[in-house]
Amino acid sequence: MVILGIDPALAITGYGAVESGRNGLFLKEAGIIKTSSRQELSDRLSKIYRSMVRLIIDTRPDVLVLEKLYAHYRHPTTAYLLGQARGVICLASAENNLPLAEYAATRVKKAVVGKGQASKAQVQRMVAGLLNLKSLPKYNDVTDALALAIAHSYIISSKIKQ
Repeated sequence: MVILGIDPALAITGYGAVESGRNGLFLKEAGIIKTSSRQELSDRLSKIYRSMVRLIIDTRPDVLVLEKLYAHYRHPTTAYLLGQARGVICLASAENNLPLAEYAATRVKKAVVGKGQASKAQVQRMVAGLLNLKSLPKYNDVTDALALAIAHSYIISSKIKQ
C-alpha cells in the first residue's frame, strides 16, 4: 500500500509517499511544494493544486493523509489561508478518486513516537529511524508529511488486527 502524507500550507507544503508492506515501511518519494508570498493567492493555490495532481499521478497512492486543521485563536488569518491550501489538496484527491484520511497532530505523534506531546525533534528522529534515512529531512514539513503517512500505516494495521 502506498500512503501519501501531506502537511498542507500556503508557503511550503510538505509531502511524503511511503510504501507499507510485509517487510516494513519504505520511502518512495518526499519533498516540498513551495510558493512565493509575492505571487497572487490564486496563483499560489493553482500551483499547489497542479503539483498535487502531478504527485498523485506519479506516486499512485492508495490513500492521501492530511493533518487536521488546527489554528490558534490569535491567528485567524493563518487558519483561513491554510484552509484554502487544504481545500485545493482535497479537490485534487477527490478528482482522482483517492480516499482521504485526516488525523490530529497529537494522534500522529502518539502513533509514531508513543506520546502525543512529542517534540518536533523526537518526531524527526523517529521518522528517520523508521524509514532508515541516512540524514534527517531538511524541512519539518517533509518530516510531518512522512509522520502522517507512517501514522496512517500504523493506525490501519492496528484496526485490521482487532
